[in-house]
Amino acid sequence: MSIDLERHLERHPRAVDLAASAVLFGFAVLGSTLSIPAHDRPEQLTPAVLLAAVSCVALLWHRSHPRTVVIVTTVCATTAGGLGYMLNPLLMAPVMAAIYWLAALTDRRTVRVYLLVIVVLLMLTAAVSDRADYPLVLQTLAPTIWVLLPTATGVSTRLRRAYLDAVQARADHAERSREEEARLRVAEERMRIARELHDVVAHHMALANAQAGTAAHLARSHPDQVQKILDDLAGTTSSALRELKATVGLLRQANDSDASLEPAPGLARLPELTAACQTAGIKVTVTTEGTPQPLSPGVDLTAFRIVQEALTNVAKHASAKAAYVQLAYVRDRLTLTVTDNGTATAPAAPAAGRGFGLVGMRERAQSVGGDLQAGHRPQGGFEVTTTLPLYPQAAEDTAQKERTA
Repeated sequence: MSIDLERHLERHPRAVDLAASAVLFGFAVLGSTLSIPAHDRPEQLTPAVLLAAVSCVALLWHRSHPRTVVIVTTVCATTAGGLGYMLNPLLMAPVMAAIYWLAALTDRRTVRVYLLVIVVLLMLTAAVSDRADYPLVLQTLAPTIWVLLPTATGVSTRLRRAYLDAVQARADHAERSREEEARLRVAEERMRIARELHDVVAHHMALANAQAGTAAHLARSHPDQVQKILDDLAGTTSSALRELKATVGLLRQANDSDASLEPAPGLARLPELTAACQTAGIKVTVTTEGTPQPLSPGVDLTAFRIVQEALTNVAKHASAKAAYVQLAYVRDRLTLTVTDNGTATAPAAPAAGRGFGLVGMRERAQSVGGDLQAGHRPQGGFEVTTTLPLYPQAAEDTAQKERTA
């Protein structure tokens, strides 16, 4: 049976049931006619027709009550056998159809119990009727074969339907998994871009705010220094626009020909970063321990953004005049430490605005297999310590495996 025909029949179940019952009624009447001698047919045909009618009417409820339908059709068939009708496959067509639907719609245990009871009843019926014109072996074995055939066919149909349902369920699960994975990738990409925008905008705006405040403060007392500060302010805003444009460029499609090819920022731009902080009134000292080693673009960008965000927090929250950046290369790790000489000493609650930046820095460090610790120092000021792997590719692979596990 083709898939299209099956779908058509499933859309019109009542019409299918009526047609099947009518055909089976005709088979049962024909089987009853053939199972009695010709001279007895007019007298004995009426009970057979009534029994066939009851069986076929009951078949209309085989979808909702398959067990009850099997009981009714079996009683009708055994009654016909007790009245002297030979249980041939045509006469047994209604009970065979009922057994098929029972096997197709119910569980294996139910099928076994009902099949055993039906076979026993049919054998007892054959033994009681004991028609002399047919051997007893034929009267007992033949009906058993007629009920075993639809049972096997119904079980096969049920197994096939279960297999198709399992295949469909796996396909639906795979589709949901693909959609979930796509949503997860979109969420991760949005978070990555949000971190970039936060780092770029927060850093440059903090420096611009500090430079503008310094210019306003010196406008009357030292007007000769204002021009230089305003020039630095213009440079800061220009850098902000340039980096913001590069970050927004990440949203471009892959086939955009004018996408920016400017490399991502890294630790090589630390001098530029410290110079910008210097114009905002914060002296930044950078020290290096160990032998510097090349970093992958991912870890290089992560290290730069963490230092940038830490210095931004110094400018916004620490009321510090100096900051210290230490790069320590030890074995297979790079440790970044950013401290300041602010006067705050572990307040009861974190300073407003600092928490979100720390969350972003910690997420950046974890994305390449590193970790980040931050807190107030006992002697005053704030300290951010980040440990990153020197061999980032392996770390990134490990992080990816952990995220997908």
